[in-house]
Amino acid sequence: MPDVKQQLTAARCRDDFPILNRHVHGKPLVYLDNAASSQMPLQVMEAYRDYHSRYHANVHRGVHQLSQQATDAMEAGRESLRRLINAADAKEVIFTSGTTDAINLVMQSWGRTQVAPGDEIILSTMEHHSNIVPWRMLCDEKKAVLKVIPVTDDGELDLEAYESLLSPRTRLVSIVHVSNTLGTVNPVKQITRMAHARGVPVLVDGAQAVSHMPVDVQDLGCDFYAASGHKMFGPTGIGLLYGKKEHLEKMPPWRGGGDMILSVSFDEILYNELPYKFEAGTPHIAGAIGMGKAAEYLMTLGYEEIQKQEKDLLDYATQQLTAVDGVRIIGTAREKSAVVSFVVDGIHPHDIGTILDFEGVAVRTGHHCTQPLMERYGLTATTRASMAVYNRREEIDLLVHALREAIKVFR
Repeated sequence: MPDVKQQLTAARCRDDFPILNRHVHGKPLVYLDNAASSQMPLQVMEAYRDYHSRYHANVHRGVHQLSQQATDAMEAGRESLRRLINAADAKEVIFTSGTTDAINLVMQSWGRTQVAPGDEIILSTMEHHSNIVPWRMLCDEKKAVLKVIPVTDDGELDLEAYESLLSPRTRLVSIVHVSNTLGTVNPVKQITRMAHARGVPVLVDGAQAVSHMPVDVQDLGCDFYAASGHKMFGPTGIGLLYGKKEHLEKMPPWRGGGDMILSVSFDEILYNELPYKFEAGTPHIAGAIGMGKAAEYLMTLGYEEIQKQEKDLLDYATQQLTAVDGVRIIGTAREKSAVVSFVVDGIHPHDIGTILDFEGVAVRTGHHCTQPLMERYGLTATTRASMAVYNRREEIDLLVHALREAIKVFR
């Protein structure tokens, strides 16, 4: 059973998330789709609204008070994110539209200048499409080679195979920190150390990690780290790219426009310093402020309590779902985040998801933008329940009850 402190943490969290009090199809909402998008607490909503209602103005360009206030709030958000991931300098934190945009920035700026014909890029079988498609595009353009780390039946990376894939032609390792489908927590510190031993930089897709566990980019040693606001209690359309200054300073801008320059003429352009060199045009100011507040919210809760609560939920959900006849869990790695993907014998996941929805239970069904991983397990789709710190055991019970009802309908 969870201890009293864990129960209080979950209860306190729920008070911060008004959407959790609504009903769907006349049933209390059970929101278990956090890997797709987590919900937003009042503290973030208020910061977002405060910007629009009290000091909405463009940043970095105005001398009037509203502009200065907006600039200060946005840069405070950047500093909060720097503290969250323990970057050495706020200049290493670049605002993007999300993890996908961050990965594409690295591909376009670093990749197109560093990768040549015959070079190799290493990914894993469990990557999200956003960490496959950009590199496939680059390999097609540069005539480079994409190599893939296999995944075991339990959902863990085969590190011996990974080591054998590293070669003198390897130019980058791009790896997911936490699988959005399996919940597997990958040993990115070890993966980075093995790559660096050969002088190979590492990019980490941290979209599923930042809201669930402490992330210290200096300790991990990775060269780039990407994350999204909407998966860490923040707004949509905002994210971050962390990059070591030594790389970012050498990388050319990807997008051109206002604010990423110091001076412009028709003959010459002098680019701005970090991080603004990569932030062309008017940014998502409210989003940056909101993502910063989400980072503060996570730090206030504390990762120790978050991890205790989510581990209890994961263990309980695994136990309860395993006891349902015909249910098979996909992904049983030793180190997992609070994600349970499963299939039910003879019933399509979309049908399961539809029945669960009528019972007020929100889960995700489909390939979860991980089609190569689905192919690895001989599947086209799974049902995925993904939990956050505000979820409770009672909601797992409602999920299991609704699942049993769905099985009765289709059998």
